[in-house]
Amino acid sequence: MNDIANTKDLMQPINREGKDMPLVSVSMPVFNSERYIAEAIESVLAQTYSNFELIIVDDGSSDRTREIIDQFTDKRIIKVYSDQNRGLITTRNLIAGMAKGKYLALLDADDRAFPERLALQVDFLENNFADLCGADHFTLNQVTGERKSSKQRHSNADIQALLSVCSPVCNPAMMGKLEIFKQFPYKASYMHAEDYCLWTEIALAGYRFANIRKKLITYRLHSTQTSVNHLQAARNVFSNAQASYLKMLGIPENCLPRPLPFYERLKYGVSFIKLMNERIPNISIGANMELYARFQFRGNGLWTPLTRFERICVALYGSLVGRSGK
Repeated sequence: MNDIANTKDLMQPINREGKDMPLVSVSMPVFNSERYIAEAIESVLAQTYSNFELIIVDDGSSDRTREIIDQFTDKRIIKVYSDQNRGLITTRNLIAGMAKGKYLALLDADDRAFPERLALQVDFLENNFADLCGADHFTLNQVTGERKSSKQRHSNADIQALLSVCSPVCNPAMMGKLEIFKQFPYKASYMHAEDYCLWTEIALAGYRFANIRKKLITYRLHSTQTSVNHLQAARNVFSNAQASYLKMLGIPENCLPRPLPFYERLKYGVSFIKLMNERIPNISIGANMELYARFQFRGNGLWTPLTRFERICVALYGSLVGRSGK
């Protein structure tokens, strides 16, 4: 890798004990992001919390990305350029290895952080409410211009439970203790679903998650995203990681969440809810409803009120199990 730093920061020894050590390291991997990169950088520089370093690693871009990055001269920016495209996983791990902060904040080069993002997340983590935290966010469809509010669950119990069926945190909105990202690097074997796989590993290790009840970023959806272009590969990796997560939680394979006929889901779906609430106490009724919904078919027509009633009953049962410890 031919790395070029446009500031003197990388030429100096890293002083991890000094008073000027950045508390937050912002991770921004970049590849061919000329359309969005300036807005992403500006959103970090506009933070109300100023004690950060922004580590930008350009992973061999062939467009004007590097030229745009060079227009920014803020001393808190560390710029690293690679003449080869090493991939997102390698780049993210490189940034985590370079970081000097107490916390690592993730932000993709096509997203935008709101001004209070770092301040609110640092305060949340410093008060020991969690080891990693995400946040509510807006999703912006670049094709249609439609902007939607996220529907997040916020407690550690809900997040760890929902990891059994989806990724309940928004990756570019995440901030966590740097030591966690160093202990659990992204793995090449999880390519295209590396974020989800990372969160399941961290959850199984006993770390606490949370989502802040405030919108802190705008997450863009567009046709050039890796998640869009490698959808089937991502689904395959997700399925394997999901099965592994459930196995480590002690959930039998026959309880894997999937649409089932009524009597089968009463057997396997209810068992899944019971076991999940025994393994992870204090799951909310709403999260239990989301979990059990994965065992139901969509488009039930006239049966919809009954399936909703079934979902509520099972969710209440699960929450009672979690609170009683039985």
